[in-house]
Amino acid sequence: MTIETVKGFRDIFFDKALKRKYIRSIIEKNMNLFGFFPLETPTIEYEDLLKGDNENDEAVSDRFRLQDRGKRELGLRFEFTFQLSRIFKENPNIKLPFKRYEIGSVFRDEALRPGKYREFTQCDADIVGDPSIKADSECIALGFKILKDLNINAEIKVNNRKLMNSILDKSSINKNQQQILRELDKLDKLGENEVKKNLSKYIKESQTKNIFDFLSKDIDYFLKNKFNGADEIKELIDYGNIYGYKISFTPTLMRGFSYYTGNVWEIWAKDKEVALAGGGRYDDKVGKYSNRNLPSVGISFGTLLDWEDIKINENRLIIISLDQDKTTIEIANELRFNNISCTIFYGKPSKALEYANSYNIDKVLFVGEEEVKKKKFKLKDLSSGKEEFLTITELQKKLN
Repeated sequence: MTIETVKGFRDIFFDKALKRKYIRSIIEKNMNLFGFFPLETPTIEYEDLLKGDNENDEAVSDRFRLQDRGKRELGLRFEFTFQLSRIFKENPNIKLPFKRYEIGSVFRDEALRPGKYREFTQCDADIVGDPSIKADSECIALGFKILKDLNINAEIKVNNRKLMNSILDKSSINKNQQQILRELDKLDKLGENEVKKNLSKYIKESQTKNIFDFLSKDIDYFLKNKFNGADEIKELIDYGNIYGYKISFTPTLMRGFSYYTGNVWEIWAKDKEVALAGGGRYDDKVGKYSNRNLPSVGISFGTLLDWEDIKINENRLIIISLDQDKTTIEIANELRFNNISCTIFYGKPSKALEYANSYNIDKVLFVGEEEVKKKKFKLKDLSSGKEEFLTITELQKKLN
């Protein structure tokens, strides 16, 4: 018998779990503020739906597969977006635009790398049925607001799938376009020289040079020369200025070019140089099973939940009963009904303090015979060492 965590999976203990819970609460609060409604979908779907018509996509090929007792071919969801195509097939009368968010576990049986897990929490918000760039800008505004609320200095990088297709066309590249985009997507991992070497398998050196010449241009160049997709980036930049966020046109951003159809973006933490959110427009995915034109756009947060550089103010309290169990329980009950988290500890104060330190609980309340008589209880702040005697009313004001 193997008694250990399955490779690629993890336990998340209280210190990280509390941070994740706080970050998730900020995400959910903002998704509601932006008018998105919650949706919950099954973890397991039919294999045919999971693989779709794009089995060569990395996320699709990394799906977990299984069977039920009836030998039906099933699998674990690897994202949320493909489930929307099933939902619209089964629920054709959904009013548009449909703004939904979902937070939950997704699974990918991918190669193990440091910091990567085969089960992770994804937080998605999508707008279905709105073809306008206004919907794109709304999704980015949501992401920007969430990072601002978490005090993360953010940078928004944007590119466009239509623009990339136009660049390939202008470079006289008519074959293997998807593969070339996949190679360009590796720029940040492999560097320019290695990517150029890989591109030599598909295109001439002169064509590679043309691509990289285009990738060095700014948005004004593409607008002036009427490249397809450039106007969508410009419109997105203009709406961003209204919302109060700045967009950095980044032609080397190649996110999901087997998937997205228009604008694509990532939101980076400037100080850490890491992407915490990403998304884009995918206009030909959601309506494919219902034979409908359902333009869609969305944003996803994955790694954000594991953001370590965040401080949370958890007013947690241990109440130590010094042979005053009845009064201790009554105090705990009153505090809890006033939304103050507390744990009762029966036993030696030294053991209680040891317990508090191990769980990063910095406040301890002593309930002894003298305190009960005076109706004032000693509160000790373990981080500062400060002690004070408070009534229960004063204690509630201090901890709320």
